[in-house]
Amino acid sequence: MDKTRIASLIERIGNLLRSEERASGAESGLQSVHVQILSYLSQCNRYSNTPAGVTEFIGSTKGTTSQSINILDKKGFLKKSIDDKDGRVVRLYLTEKGEDFIRNEFPPAEFCATLDMFSAKDSEYLSQLLTKLLVQLQLKNNSKLFGLCNTCNHFKKFGLGNTHQCGLTLEPLSEEESFLICREHEQSANKTV
Repeated sequence: MDKTRIASLIERIGNLLRSEERASGAESGLQSVHVQILSYLSQCNRYSNTPAGVTEFIGSTKGTTSQSINILDKKGFLKKSIDDKDGRVVRLYLTEKGEDFIRNEFPPAEFCATLDMFSAKDSEYLSQLLTKLLVQLQLKNNSKLFGLCNTCNHFKKFGLGNTHQCGLTLEPLSEEESFLICREHEQSANKTV
């Protein structure tokens, strides 16, 4: 196995994605990091939509995250809200403008068109391999996994009768929420991220 070649390919794909993100965000005055933040917020659950969650997910500094969030807020792509249960916590929500941007611009059109050239079987296999690689890298680096809620060790399918439950917070989870990513995710031995 040529590890250098694999690392180089992944790095090049990442660079091309960032280039497409910059191009898609340019018309709206957004940088690549802004697109990444909007993408994250479109996929994360209510336990993860905080500045700290954004910082951990995109791997930036608190300062960069804070400045980027303020820019996105001023441009109307997201809104900040104080948490109802804990006044020290700021929650971030996409506005309609932010949702429209993600729906129309992410993933970038060229990336989607390229993936459409693969068979469903190949796309699924690629997804599985990349997920496995990502999880192992995150575990080795002691990083948060940010896995799907329904693949977490805490996830209780129909834990509240006909409603799912988070075993960590003991709160109910909707079917839609169970398919969002969470910064509190813990790898389950029998589930895949």
